[in-house]
Amino acid sequence: MSADFDFMSATALARMVATRAVSPVELTRRALDRAAATQGSLNAFFLLMENEALDAAREAEAAVLRGDALGPLHGVPFSAKDLMAVKGQRYASGSRATADNVADVDAPAVERAKAAGAILIGKTTTSEFGCKPVGDSPLTGVTRHPWDLTKTPGGSSAGAAASVAAGITPLALGTDGGGSIRIPCSLTGLAGIKGQFGRVAVWPTSATPTLAHVGPIARSIEDAALMFSAIAGYDPRDPFSVAGPVPDVQGAVARGVEGLRVAWSPTLGYARPDPEVVAIAEAAARRLADEGAIVEEVDGVFEGDPGDLWMAEFYAGVGTRLRSVVETKRELLDPAVAVVLEAALAQEMRGYYATVFERYALRDKVRRFFEGYDLLLSPTLPKASVPAGVDVPEGLEDRTLVSWVFYTYPFNLTGNPAASVRAGLAADGMPVGLQIVGRALGEDDVVAAAAAIERAQPDDAGLFAKRLAPELRS
Repeated sequence: MSADFDFMSATALARMVATRAVSPVELTRRALDRAAATQGSLNAFFLLMENEALDAAREAEAAVLRGDALGPLHGVPFSAKDLMAVKGQRYASGSRATADNVADVDAPAVERAKAAGAILIGKTTTSEFGCKPVGDSPLTGVTRHPWDLTKTPGGSSAGAAASVAAGITPLALGTDGGGSIRIPCSLTGLAGIKGQFGRVAVWPTSATPTLAHVGPIARSIEDAALMFSAIAGYDPRDPFSVAGPVPDVQGAVARGVEGLRVAWSPTLGYARPDPEVVAIAEAAARRLADEGAIVEEVDGVFEGDPGDLWMAEFYAGVGTRLRSVVETKRELLDPAVAVVLEAALAQEMRGYYATVFERYALRDKVRRFFEGYDLLLSPTLPKASVPAGVDVPEGLEDRTLVSWVFYTYPFNLTGNPAASVRAGLAADGMPVGLQIVGRALGEDDVVAAAAAIERAQPDDAGLFAKRLAPELRS
């Protein structure tokens, strides 16, 4: 199979499989070969599942030939991040401390993607237990950016984004406890959706159960919406699972944004973004006015940075899960991660619960904010690119391991649906992301706005292929 298929959309590939224009076995073989060939330079995968993937592809092809009813993702390759369970496969969560864990179940999103016909080719890299917004861990090393191997693709869904941006798979499942879908999507120019908290079931129980989301990563919001529709919906195994109907995000792709009330915020009231990033993101946000939305600048969304609230919750969960490792085998952990876990474990109970109630107050403030707006837009990140192997980028050294990202973690605290899409390119050719946050349960508005942003950009169907680092071209 030629490279012509590497950057084809999942929507197109599923249609071609259904009409017998392309073989699921050929697509899967190509994805596996590309993953293996780029592993030494890109390092997107924790493990590949060659035998299992090809067996599933053969079954998918047989179903096409028999004329069976096909799922919406039939024959389309995808990957799953190593913070998700895949039955019979290692489940290390990016950590040497849990490197030999093996899952005995599929996570619900993996299960549903497979049921929709998608072919799982492997598990992708993550920072240790999702604790860093960049792409490295002591277990898997450094994952690199497909456009520039000296840069990070972001994290913690590092390999998921790298795989999609490099044309290995058109779709990936990522997780997002503080921005881990939106951050790498911003840095790699991709589209990713973090649905309403509980919209996509998370199980087995996450180390950060009140913050964790699972969602799709793709090269377009249309493909992300296709996968989101396949994996979303109530699941009794997740106690936070939303029991209501899933919004029609696929229909929202073509719906438009006329009449939507949109708040644009350059800083949310506290962020310190690069001026170039703000200019690119604002230009993208203002394009919605051309589509009929009502766009208003509202910078002081928050009275202060809620980063401490997020850190108290996230790192307390991971720290509790890894307590014995922190106390007796600290050398197994990423040193930067160990430091924040130790601080989280040292929290006094009354102080911790004070932050819990502050979080509830924050959530109510955001609920009231969305009484006046349908959407809130901001940059996804303060920077267009970050060097590989760096925990905190230059100019933000006074920030913590995660708080330098500024924009994403507030909406894990509140649970609102959010997405990141490419707003444009910086002067150095690296992508800039626009974050789109919706009212509770409003994923359809988020997707409608994301699609409008994509439509308003110049035709860049070949952007990913053109920008691919020479070392990754086949």
